[in-house]
Amino acid sequence: MVEKSENLKQNANHYNDIGGTEVSGWGQRHQQCILLFLCLTIAYSMRSCMGVSLVAMVKHDISLVEHNNTNHTESVIPHNETITDNNGTEISHANTTNKDSSLYISETEYKAAGFFNALMLTPPYPRFGWSKQVQDSVIASFFWGYVVLQIPAGQLAHRFGSTALLSIALLINCIASLGFPLAAHYGGWVLTVIFRIIQGLSQACVIPSLHTALGKWAPLAERARMSAFVHGGSALGTVLGLPITGFIATSPLGWPGIFRFYGVLSGIMGVAIWLFGADNPAKHPKVSPEERMYIEQDLGQQDADAKKKASVPWSRLLRSRGLYAIVIAHTGYTWGNLFLYSEVPSYMSKIMGVNIKANGMLTALPFFVMWLTNFFFSWLADMIIVKKYFSVTITRKLANSLGCVPAALLFIALAYAPNDIYIVETLLVLICAFNIASHVGFQVNHIDISPNFAGIMMSISNFFSNLVGSLAPIVTGLILKSDPANKYLWRQAFFVASGLYFFTNLLYVLFGTAELADWNDPNDSEKNEKKDEENAPMIQKPNVERNGKS
Repeated sequence: MVEKSENLKQNANHYNDIGGTEVSGWGQRHQQCILLFLCLTIAYSMRSCMGVSLVAMVKHDISLVEHNNTNHTESVIPHNETITDNNGTEISHANTTNKDSSLYISETEYKAAGFFNALMLTPPYPRFGWSKQVQDSVIASFFWGYVVLQIPAGQLAHRFGSTALLSIALLINCIASLGFPLAAHYGGWVLTVIFRIIQGLSQACVIPSLHTALGKWAPLAERARMSAFVHGGSALGTVLGLPITGFIATSPLGWPGIFRFYGVLSGIMGVAIWLFGADNPAKHPKVSPEERMYIEQDLGQQDADAKKKASVPWSRLLRSRGLYAIVIAHTGYTWGNLFLYSEVPSYMSKIMGVNIKANGMLTALPFFVMWLTNFFFSWLADMIIVKKYFSVTITRKLANSLGCVPAALLFIALAYAPNDIYIVETLLVLICAFNIASHVGFQVNHIDISPNFAGIMMSISNFFSNLVGSLAPIVTGLILKSDPANKYLWRQAFFVASGLYFFTNLLYVLFGTAELADWNDPNDSEKNEKKDEENAPMIQKPNVERNGKS
């Protein structure tokens, strides 16, 4: 199509000159990125805190932990709780070796002791006798709600904008999180699961809204850095969430304080997004005319409101090969990521014998390194694209491979690692250091293919990836069912994560693409089709690649 080819040529020439323009400096688009980044950071902190929280919420009969292949064992016994051996004989009715355990007693003792603490504002706080399968169900329940609204959330963000949807999602999370302790205490694990499902339903709106916003604010020459910065909130949220959870759990606030803290934080962020967020440059009151023109011309969104209201070309979108490649890559990444922050705390506790406070810190360290390396990989991807060392498609595949292949190999190494905390922690750090490269691989690929419908595409890939990924804690629970402290069973769980990283990336490399879809602008497509019919005898110019080459 002549007009489409000319537009792409203009864009290609625009990328050559982008480094010298005044609007390449700090602008309102970067302030919007900060808001989106903070939103995702808080969302992931709330999401990832459950694994460590359960260590404080659930009572443990006795935990025998191997240390460096010796016969030394450590007993972790809840405060004032009767412990029995395998024959049912009482062993102890004494205080635990854990100095922080005085904050907690069993749920039965909590009720029997007559504590009239209806709101659970002061210690001691109850602990629950939930099995490993129930705990994994509590973790997975968030994703049951999360996947249900993924595709509708993408459509809502496309129709009504990202700002309102993000604000509402965070405020619902605020209410659900504040009410979570009472739900757990008075409703047991059933109501706990229901509240986590509610949180999952509301957070389903977050990622599609972020991608919808990035589709309106992120020009190609800055796309990897802007998108990686925003999605870096998932790593930093985990970095902050895990140690904060551990410290709060061992403070006088106890495990109820964990959810109250995140509830307040979510409410504040919801109000901030509402006050300072903007769906697109045209709706931002302080964006300069130069910056607005730079963004809108780059993305082909001169009439942003009309584009937002354009109907979604579902039939052509769902036939996109690139979309299915993204879905596959997203699935492997999500499984590995959920395994890292929901199951690794349990691994560190049961296999490595790390207490809850150190557990949060050690589990968070790899995600902190992940957040740091995020900046390097995003800069590298943008530099490769701007200087045209590789096409956008090859760059995305290279980045995704850097994120998945080393992680797959390192998971195998972790499966055979000795019980040495330094070796295990080093392997976890390396896994996360490379893993984040996928954020400038498949994660930003939606915007390459269709800036106008990036949120819709993300909602689809997020739906399927989390539908499968939510099985990670359940599958891990089934693998470890017979003995959660068995190192050889944990090895099987590591193999599953490794295999998914490797094979999903292989399929992405074979079938992925970053070419701009001709259905990205339905209105232009209709005009071009009419022109094609009128000018059928004329010889048309060939299409232009995204890297600017004919």
